[in-house]
Amino acid sequence: MPSRTTLLFLVLCVIWGTTWIGIKAGVEAVPPLLFAGTRFIAAGVLLLGFSTWREGWPRLAWRDLPRLAATSLLMITLCYAALFWGVAHVDSGTAAVLEMSLTPIALMAFALGLREESFDRRRLGALVLGVAGLAILFGPTALRNWSVTAGDGAGPRLAGAAAVSWAAVVYGWGSVVARPLLRLYSSTFVAAVTTLFGGLLLLGLSLAGEPGAIPALAGQWGAAAWAGWLFLVLFGSLIGYTIYMTLLREIGATRAGTYAFVSPIIAVLLGMVCFGEQIHLLDMLGMAVMLAGAGLAMAEPKPRLKPATN
Repeated sequence: MPSRTTLLFLVLCVIWGTTWIGIKAGVEAVPPLLFAGTRFIAAGVLLLGFSTWREGWPRLAWRDLPRLAATSLLMITLCYAALFWGVAHVDSGTAAVLEMSLTPIALMAFALGLREESFDRRRLGALVLGVAGLAILFGPTALRNWSVTAGDGAGPRLAGAAAVSWAAVVYGWGSVVARPLLRLYSSTFVAAVTTLFGGLLLLGLSLAGEPGAIPALAGQWGAAAWAGWLFLVLFGSLIGYTIYMTLLREIGATRAGTYAFVSPIIAVLLGMVCFGEQIHLLDMLGMAVMLAGAGLAMAEPKPRLKPATN
């Protein structure tokens, strides 16, 4: 029977593999930063209320406030501001390859650099397989879209690709920075504080300079956008983000980050079921390689047998 950790990992993959539907419905009608900021603020308030009701207000040490602030800034504000801006200037295939492949790589790099984890050949092999699978699945589309429009707006596309890459890097950085907090406070409390303050900063950026943000505060978004927003608050943030924080604490950033090799598969399958999108043999090969990478990362290493003594 799958372990609790494996079940949480699978639930996270399914949830974050379906959030693109809510995001797509929202950003078509609402300025992206405003949409993301209000989503995280609502989730943060609900999580903070639930955490306080269930656990009481923790004895928060002043020395932990800078780390909480850094986690909020990195994982929510800087990540999503760069990601939404970048996706607006680069095609979805390129964005998928960059964001989904760089996130677990950044997680491993920062985990090793900040000495939260030690080097593991198994995890390195899992990353290689996962990135190879992503390249097989999304690479042809990204290269085709990039070459078709070569020379036409190359500057903004390069800037968009750099923004998406930066989003993956800061998310990995923030995840590793957050782990010491998860040894002191519950995953619900850390998720609540980071989403709330990160969302407030996003909202501030939106109102300060995002076109159409202030008129959109009236809430005339339409039923589809509001449904997407509610789905993202309840599932993407309240449940998904809290599970991710739990996995960060229990299995470390590198293994938790391999959700990036499974969630795209969920998204592709949903596209096939919901929108009639076709899946080709090369797509199935890419998904199989990605699943192999995730399986290798999540598999519990077998304990070494001690040599027999006479």
